[in-house]
Amino acid sequence: MRAMVLEAPHTALKLLQLPIPTPQRGQVLLRNLACGVCRTDLHVIDGELLNPQFPLILGHQIVGTIVELGEGVTTLKIGQRVGVPWLGKSCGNCPYCISGRENLCDHTLYTGYQMQGGFAEYSVAYAQFCFPLAKTESPLHQAPLLCGGLIGYRALMMTDHAKRLGFYGFGSSAHILIQLARYQDREVYVFTRENDVEARELAVQSGAIWVGSSEQLPPVALDATIIFAPVGGLVIKALQAVGKGGIVVCAGIHMSDIPSFPYALLWEERVLRSVANLTRQDGHQFLTLAEKIPIQTSIIAYPLEKANEALNDLRKGRICGSVVLEM
Repeated sequence: MRAMVLEAPHTALKLLQLPIPTPQRGQVLLRNLACGVCRTDLHVIDGELLNPQFPLILGHQIVGTIVELGEGVTTLKIGQRVGVPWLGKSCGNCPYCISGRENLCDHTLYTGYQMQGGFAEYSVAYAQFCFPLAKTESPLHQAPLLCGGLIGYRALMMTDHAKRLGFYGFGSSAHILIQLARYQDREVYVFTRENDVEARELAVQSGAIWVGSSEQLPPVALDATIIFAPVGGLVIKALQAVGKGGIVVCAGIHMSDIPSFPYALLWEERVLRSVANLTRQDGHQFLTLAEKIPIQTSIIAYPLEKANEALNDLRKGRICGSVVLEM
């Protein structure tokens, strides 16, 4: 199979010919149709996430067709389309897993990080961590739901059903999440960089009440904000934007250092919290909603061998919506 492989941090991916992997007990082999490209992939390349398994195939938003079942797999079948998310496996036995918080398990394996990911023509994944997907939808448009959608959904659930909701950054996750927020009759206020004209236009088209600069305050006090951009300084801006009892959710897996700020910004029962990964329950709930709404993804597709170009365009902020590799 062809695969784009990261051999070490701070290097470009290499197009290699590798053996097709064999599914082990509890796993399935997928012929990949599409795989989303995520800012987390950039964090791995840049050495900001510390435990990758090199050489590594990145990619944790995989849409594929099952072509082989490993021993013991009975819940899925050959020919079925499934999605593979960031959470590739958890232990199932620790206090976190038992209490429904498998996203915090200390023994997790993550797709495209400790497990080989989807920037390849074939992948293996644990059957219990795959989500069945409809064959009637485009796999290219399904791929962004598996990280931008799922992590965004978990972040949204942490805003305690806020009516007035702010988004800092309007990329893959935010352009999906605004559709869910509007479906739930929430008001969405979007903060972007001054020169991000395309993102602003997409936000308005998607139903944002107000769109402005990250340096501005919104016209009204917000109930909650979600920070998608990995910029620690936005925490201060977000705390200033919410009212008493407001919630600020940091939705990324990595963020630059948060500057010090006066306690007055946090006082009056404001809440600052992070989102870590996802649970399978998040996935089933969100994908059911995504089909019901239905959520539409705005994508730019690249062929597999153009993965470096796709990553660079994402890094440079040239993408409006989601980036997807097509096999």
